[in-house]
Amino acid sequence: MSKTRNPDRLVLFSDAVVAIAITLLILPLVEVVTESKADGLDAPEVITEHWPQLFSFLLSFVVIANFWLGHHRVFEHVRAYTSPMMRLNLAWLLTIVFLPFPTEIVGTYESDQFTAGLYTGTILVLSICQSALTWMIHGHAELENPDNPVGTRELVGSLALTGLTLIAFLLATLVPGVKFYALLLLILSPVVVRVWDLVRKVS
Repeated sequence: MSKTRNPDRLVLFSDAVVAIAITLLILPLVEVVTESKADGLDAPEVITEHWPQLFSFLLSFVVIANFWLGHHRVFEHVRAYTSPMMRLNLAWLLTIVFLPFPTEIVGTYESDQFTAGLYTGTILVLSICQSALTWMIHGHAELENPDNPVGTRELVGSLALTGLTLIAFLLATLVPGVKFYALLLLILSPVVVRVWDLVRKVS
């Protein structure tokens, strides 16, 4: 590993790609306004007729923003990076860039097990990549800043989120009627971490 590889360059590149992905989310909604005007819809009808697209945009914005914040927190612990880490980070970015595609499908087509599975599956891959990055950095002396290491609690939180996302994906894909409600499981991630804290204190 070349220790001259400053992580700042990797972080700046990642930030730029995330910014582009978020921008791509809004472009279909911009086109909706022009199309609605051509169809004779008034301004309020643009909202009422296209609320699924608005919902999917807001949902994906929140998803990307939260994963970006998590990515930022993880890289606060990094002092250098390796080629495997760079490739894993590119896989994370690939999933971020891909997310506008299932977002557009969710906003355009009727919600069913396939659309919910495609969307939650994309989030699952994204979460796996982020957990893998956290795992790779945790306890790795050549990567981790010795003055600011990745805490075990942070790693547990990342793994808990991935586990809950996996359950959400299975529910959205296999159980009729659940669809995007399965994503509500993700709010339980902090609860899982608190339970882990209690178990660790007791033991």
